[in-house]
Amino acid sequence: MRRLILTLFIIFGLGAGNLAYPYWIWTPKTGKWVNPKAEAKDNPKAQFDYAKGFYDEKKYSDALREFNKLIKTYPKSFEASESQYYIGLIQEEQDNLYEAFKAYQKVIDKYPFSERIKDIIVKEYNIAEKFISGYKRKAFGITLPVDNPAIEIFTKVVENSTYGPLAPKAEYKLGLVLKGLQRYYEAEDAFEKVISNYPESEWTVPATFQIASCRAALSRGPDYDQGAMQDAKQKFEEFVRDHPDAVLSEEAEDNIGKLNEKESAASFGIARFYEKQKDYKAAKIYYNSVVDNYPSSSWAAKALERMQVMEKSK
Repeated sequence: MRRLILTLFIIFGLGAGNLAYPYWIWTPKTGKWVNPKAEAKDNPKAQFDYAKGFYDEKKYSDALREFNKLIKTYPKSFEASESQYYIGLIQEEQDNLYEAFKAYQKVIDKYPFSERIKDIIVKEYNIAEKFISGYKRKAFGITLPVDNPAIEIFTKVVENSTYGPLAPKAEYKLGLVLKGLQRYYEAEDAFEKVISNYPESEWTVPATFQIASCRAALSRGPDYDQGAMQDAKQKFEEFVRDHPDAVLSEEAEDNIGKLNEKESAASFGIARFYEKQKDYKAAKIYYNSVVDNYPSSSWAAKALERMQVMEKSK
């Protein structure tokens, strides 16, 4: 029965003449029935030219099929690395940015001697920039609830060219993304790497500022961390001292003021606690601390007022 069905299928395909191309043909070379449409051309160059023709005509689905066919059939050929690169181009042109990154990264991982590597690193960096500029990863037109892909992409840019021209900038931008996600310890680690791995880079100064900013953010968290606040203040002060002309120095001084305000508020609160407990001696110590250490804060005048009240109540 199977032989009869197969014979009828072949006759139908051949009998269709010019109306239909036979879906399966017998190849004596392999001794198998094959589908010509699923077969690659006889050599990688012919297959690449065939796929590239679809690409040039912007028939991207056909081009993807033929480029993938080449990679599967001739995986070690030069044309295979080029095909993988063009798959990345197609995904990028179709605005599938994360898929484009993955396709480009395969060129680096599978074909490390490709002449496209430098160009690919630039393309990956630019894709990461789009993600931190608000582009969202999507599938079937739906935004996916995943971490910002810029984290993965910037990390790969650094790995792909540890001491390349984009590495320090990518490491710094990675820190900014992590900081924006409130992953402050990881962000600080990225900024530290900028300073230690690229000490001559233009990004070391802003990285120094961002480390202090991360410490300040930790001190403002739900778990009050006085040590982090003091450390942040110290780092901001060091930044202003070491980089007085830097654009970020003004912001650093503003942050120092905010941290002083917070520290003075904490000391004032402790003083008020002791005052309510009628431990006026301890309260006076903390009120004096506010006045002496934070004279420019809004709490200094309040501390003086409370000490005058305590003096009258004696």
